[in-house]
Formats: sequence, structure tokens, C-alpha cells
Amino acid sequence: MTDEFTAARPNSKLFSAIAVLVALVGLADAVYLTVHHYTAEPVPCSIVEGCEMVLTSAYAVIGGIPLAGIGAAAYLTAFLLAALALAGKGFAWKLFGLQVTLMAIVTLWLIYLQGFVIGAFCQFCLLSAAVTFTLFIIFLISTLTKRLRYR
Repeated sequence: MTDEFTAARPNSKLFSAIAVLVALVGLADAVYLTVHHYTAEPVPCSIVEGCEMVLTSAYAVIGGIPLAGIGAAAYLTAFLLAALALAGKGFAWKLFGLQVTLMAIVTLWLIYLQGFVIGAFCQFCLLSAAVTFTLFIIFLISTLTKRLRYR
């Protein structure tokens, strides 16, 4: 039995499949930074200067938990919701949309902190931001496609 997400949009599986893959990129990035946090190894910063300044700032840890670890949990959640949507569970795609919207809002705040408070950027953090906004855009396009289909 299919639900409204799968039945309404034949390309809904494509959106879900792309989201699954993109979320894995974010998860890998966040896990990489989390491991570096706990091993206290410096992160190589070859594209932009400032990775260590960002990753060791007061904003890099919340309640003793590295922000990268929280990001890993967020990406894992996005991955699982997209995978459930790929399996035909439409409720999961709605939750995925909520998840990536919250992630995008937090990401805007983190970019602001890097640029205007810390005064440095981390290439791995910018990759995470790009992944988050990509997931958000995937959800927006899927929603717009659905609305245009019903006109």
C-alpha cells in the first residue's frame, strides 16, 4: 500500500534517494569533526583559514557535547527519515522537512557566528552548511513539485 507522498509524486522516490545520499555526506563530515574533537587532533584546513579557531571556540560545544556530535545526530535523523520516505512512508518525508528546516535555521545562525562573532570560517563547517541547505532545497523542490502537480 502506498501513501500520499509516493502516490502523489512518481518522482518522490528520486527526491528521497538524493536526500539519503546527501545526508550521508553530512553525517560523514560531522562524524569526522566529532572524532577530531574527542581525539584533540587538529583538523587540516586547506581551503580557508580558521578551522581551529572555529572548532575550539566557545560555540563549538553545547553542554559538554561538541556541536559536530549534535550535527551528526541531526544528519543521522535526516538520513533515517529520508530512507523511510524512500521506503514509502510519507509521514517520514513531512518529518524530514521539519528536520531540515530546523537544521537550516541553526545553520544560518552558525554561519553568522563564524563570520561576525568568531571572525573565521571552517571549511568542514561550510561543507556542513552546504549539505544542510541542499537537503532543505531538495525538500522545497519536492513540495513545490507536489503543489504544481495539483494545480
